[in-house]
Amino acid sequence: MSILDMFAPIYKLIPEVKTPEVKPSLKNRIIWTAAVMIIFFIMRNVSLIGLNESAKGLIGEYQLILGSEIGSLITIGIGPIVLASIILQLLVGGGIISINMTDPKERAKFTAMQKTFAIFLCFFEAFVYVAIGLLRPAEGMFFFVIFQVAIGAIILMYLDEVVSKYGIGSGISLFIAAGVSYELLWVTLNPFNAAGQFSLAEASGVLFRLIIEIGSNTYGAINWYLLPILFTILVFLIVVFAEGIHVNIPITMGFKGATGRYPVKLLYVSNIPVILAVALFANVKMWAMLAKDVPIVGLILERVASIMTAPHNLRAVLLAQVPYTPITQIASDAINSLILFFNPFNPTSPFTTVGSEPIGAAIVHAIFYLIILILTCVVFGKFWVEMANQGPDAIAEQLEKAGMSIPGFRRDPRVVQKILERYIPTVTILGSAFVAFLAGFADLTGTLASGMGILLTVGIIYRLYEELARLQFMEMHPLLGKILG
Repeated sequence: MSILDMFAPIYKLIPEVKTPEVKPSLKNRIIWTAAVMIIFFIMRNVSLIGLNESAKGLIGEYQLILGSEIGSLITIGIGPIVLASIILQLLVGGGIISINMTDPKERAKFTAMQKTFAIFLCFFEAFVYVAIGLLRPAEGMFFFVIFQVAIGAIILMYLDEVVSKYGIGSGISLFIAAGVSYELLWVTLNPFNAAGQFSLAEASGVLFRLIIEIGSNTYGAINWYLLPILFTILVFLIVVFAEGIHVNIPITMGFKGATGRYPVKLLYVSNIPVILAVALFANVKMWAMLAKDVPIVGLILERVASIMTAPHNLRAVLLAQVPYTPITQIASDAINSLILFFNPFNPTSPFTTVGSEPIGAAIVHAIFYLIILILTCVVFGKFWVEMANQGPDAIAEQLEKAGMSIPGFRRDPRVVQKILERYIPTVTILGSAFVAFLAGFADLTGTLASGMGILLTVGIIYRLYEELARLQFMEMHPLLGKILG
């Protein structure tokens, strides 16, 4: 009996969103998606009962990307859903769990197991948030606060399922895009001052600050306000451009059928690796805070968590300090930071935040962060391609079942697989590394809101546009829609 079969009785107790018997129309899909997003924003603004205070700053850099709002019903956001996916992918990839993802029955069992594990993690992460001090319940409200946080995460999980079956795109992606878009608009156009009073003359919004300070403090206005806007636009343009880069593999239908093309995009893995990497980084940081008093283990986790935290806005600090810092001092700071990081007797990491790090240490920190992010995304990219049935063997089998083949080669899925193996594995690595580097670049340059969030949001919106166009096309041509499924 496999692990999947052992937990079968538990799967039956977990409710699921019923698959629609008739495919929803585009209008109904839009209505369902809009309804889910309204519920998401309502939950984002409902505060937990019995909470004294929350400490948002401890994982502030991950909060937007996890679709969470500390202190609200979506405190842990999509974290448990993504973490469950990561752990199960590692177990399957390591051969600990044996599963044939091409078998619909085994795939359904795997999905049920993932949902069961995610529900467990909802309660576990809710407990961790309270234990490490991110949430501070009032006296006697400890378990009630944990219950609220867990239930909020479970509701998000089912909302994601509603979107995937009745709406457009992925609920997880939409939650990320909604949170980042909200923050982006607020950071840019916030009309309130630091005291929370409405005042355009002292407004906190980046656009208002740029207009106010461009005459009196030109250098500061450019460095702290104009460049973030420009880098945000740059990231947007790069992602849109990269979405159009692809390799076309010629295909034909039948022996003498119509010819077409199967596109293999540079961003074949989409932004999934970055989402998985960020969820992993956030959980490592939480574990580091939870185990901070444990000898050796706490130290190792603290060091790892420090290099998994981006030195945000490195660009602004470099522009402000490097011209006045001797190159010898920068080199000395870099060498000292390396020695401190690898010194097992040093109780703390030399990497904290850009504002308190010496310039040399900040540069080394940024290099470490980019390397770790790229390697992690490449690993998750390869896992995702296999788990999502997007590998060469799965695509070859899908083309064979659809009666398609590559002209000039005999009709054999093994032949098609060999052709696809020339492109898909390479594009998977290149695409994963590209989105990782771009995400790291966006964070280091200090784009508006979260740099990584901006990258994810642009990709999510672009794919949402593609999905809308596809659904509209299929609705306008019902017969073709039946063929394409």
